[in-house]
Amino acid sequence: MTTAQSRVIRFRQSPIAAPSRSRLKSARLPRSLRLLWGAAGIAACLWAGGAAAQAPPVAVEERSVEYKSGDVDVPAYLAVPSGHGPHPAVLFIHGRSGWHDRLKAEALRLAQRGFVVLAPDYHTGRFIAENPIEHDPATEQDVEGGLDYLKTVREARADRVGVVGISRGGYHMALLAVRRREVAAIVGYYPHLANPNAPEPVQVYRYMPEVDEIRVPALLMVGDRDHQLRREQVVRVGERLKELGRPVEVVVYPGAQRAFDFRRYGRTVGDDLAREDAFNRTVAFLSRILRGQ
Repeated sequence: MTTAQSRVIRFRQSPIAAPSRSRLKSARLPRSLRLLWGAAGIAACLWAGGAAAQAPPVAVEERSVEYKSGDVDVPAYLAVPSGHGPHPAVLFIHGRSGWHDRLKAEALRLAQRGFVVLAPDYHTGRFIAENPIEHDPATEQDVEGGLDYLKTVREARADRVGVVGISRGGYHMALLAVRRREVAAIVGYYPHLANPNAPEPVQVYRYMPEVDEIRVPALLMVGDRDHQLRREQVVRVGERLKELGRPVEVVVYPGAQRAFDFRRYGRTVGDDLAREDAFNRTVAFLSRILRGQ
């Protein structure tokens, strides 16, 4: 994939547990980002992660840790794979719903593919309730402190770090891509790419200005049944990065909703397919950049 490429993956029906046509109805997307796959699309997509994602999972040591951010103690989940290190490191940033066991399972899955994963619980340290409307800018420092903590983990290679941002965690992810030189790649799951405290017109019609400063490879994934504004924002950011000649891949999953990776209720076949493909893509993408595979 060249640095100027960006792509949106859309599916047609497949013999592999394909959803109905009505459930795969796609939103209109810019022609420059459109890539249609035929009947083998879903099978090819599930394969896309390559050997890195399909390798047998390794044993992982899970730790509850804590680090300082100013006067705040930030609790965090640390997962360290077995085997000789140092292992590539990933900062895993939760979204507005906060840190919970379903996200922990996703972070653990990533660690089982050979990454040291640190997931800060940046809400609990500041007594932030679940699903806050406002964004507390102080949490940006708390999340950034996770990169510094990774440097103290002897099993981690912290000079080149991948950052995974879930929903509003995508805002933190984008900021770190600009602010910290050790960030080598970013992965956004339906990422919020505007300042959450910006006025509504800005939220609707613009993305965060820091997008223009992102130079590291980016993988952005969203469901086509996500909220229209979020979906369009992700695609618009992908187009902008492509226009700037930055390495970016955008994937839009038909039939997939918000939180397709950990949604409990009202799941669709599209959610299940998106969850597996997004994981495989994440592993392959981070392996390529952090391990050179």
